[in-house]
Amino acid sequence: MDLHSSLSLAMLISLCALLVLVIEPHPAWGSSRASFGLTATAPPPSGICAAAVIPRGYKCQEFEVTTDDGYILSLQRIPEGREGGALSKQPVLLQHGVLVDGMTWLMNSPTESLALILADSGFDVWIANTRGTRFSRRHVTLDPTNPDFWNWTWDDLVSHDLPAAIDFAFKQTGQKIDYVGHSLGTLIALASFSEGKQIDKVKSAALLSPIAYLSHMTTALGFVAAEAFVGEITTLLGVAEFNPKGEPVANFLKTLCADPGIDCYDLLSALTGKNCCLNASTVDLFLKNEPQSTSTKNMVHLAQTVRDGVLAKYDYGNTNYNLEHYGEAKPPVYNLSNIPHDFPLFLSYGGKDSLSDVRDVENLLDHLKLHDGDKLSVQYIKDYAHADFIMGVSAKDIVYNQIVSFFKRHQ
Repeated sequence: MDLHSSLSLAMLISLCALLVLVIEPHPAWGSSRASFGLTATAPPPSGICAAAVIPRGYKCQEFEVTTDDGYILSLQRIPEGREGGALSKQPVLLQHGVLVDGMTWLMNSPTESLALILADSGFDVWIANTRGTRFSRRHVTLDPTNPDFWNWTWDDLVSHDLPAAIDFAFKQTGQKIDYVGHSLGTLIALASFSEGKQIDKVKSAALLSPIAYLSHMTTALGFVAAEAFVGEITTLLGVAEFNPKGEPVANFLKTLCADPGIDCYDLLSALTGKNCCLNASTVDLFLKNEPQSTSTKNMVHLAQTVRDGVLAKYDYGNTNYNLEHYGEAKPPVYNLSNIPHDFPLFLSYGGKDSLSDVRDVENLLDHLKLHDGDKLSVQYIKDYAHADFIMGVSAKDIVYNQIVSFFKRHQ
């Protein structure tokens, strides 16, 4: 691996792992330094429904869906709001980002959490959980202790996980699905739609903090980490499961935060931009439930996306390997211009978001420039950063009401 590749990988590992482990200070917390959250309270084994939905007065069902490559995924369904309603409702699938799971949509109160807002607005809500996260750690033949269990990247989420969740909800409801993705959940949807996959079963899509191009991430600490700790990458690459709570990754993070030039207590702002609208109770619940594992190979693929400036399939780093997998010397590029121009899309992005940088979103929008004008809705929120879109206490009024209106307009 060349130095440029190593630096990009180090940067991505630093960004993504620390993003979910360290939260910016809140005035109510006092002045002590933030912990890593490595000993966070274990979630109840009964699942997301029992932990976060049913206690709030909503009906909720747990399902298991097996992908065509053998992963057994957890899927939740909230069929109606607290007040009930008509049996036939428009289904909507929520897809989380990297290093978190479906709980990400349920961190706030019922009036502030997108999953419950959609249920109360008359939608049949489905929540996806990608392979490797706590409730999706099974396979028909492989165990998570086997490195082969972790031999995948987000290409496989495009090809296997996303189709499994959409197909299941489609068959259960008999209707096309509305889709909401955040961060990596936007990337896999865009990649899928660009190849014409699943789009016949999806009615419209809302993409929050859209990630497709990552060339302009404004994260100085990521580059500091890359330069200082590039030697740690070989150790991390020997671990198939990228577990932020595991010892190899934890040691890397602890070493990073021991650097006198890096203040881990305020690291979220430096990595994602200054989130305007998080509160202490939401962050506390977040740290009790997250982060989740992904594959180290997936982190490498994300690093390639930063390094190469294009949205492409996984690069095996060897012409012969690429030829074997793709029939081409270089990995095929996902051409987002191929997304049908009459497919309804809603994009919402923030001016303070250092991961989904404004310039990268503008690059994405340039690839969508031929989209039908009445089918593309774009929302720019000057003060929002990456986490505000899923945990911000003001997100209902600013973003979620717009999503509900968008979906209903395109029914």
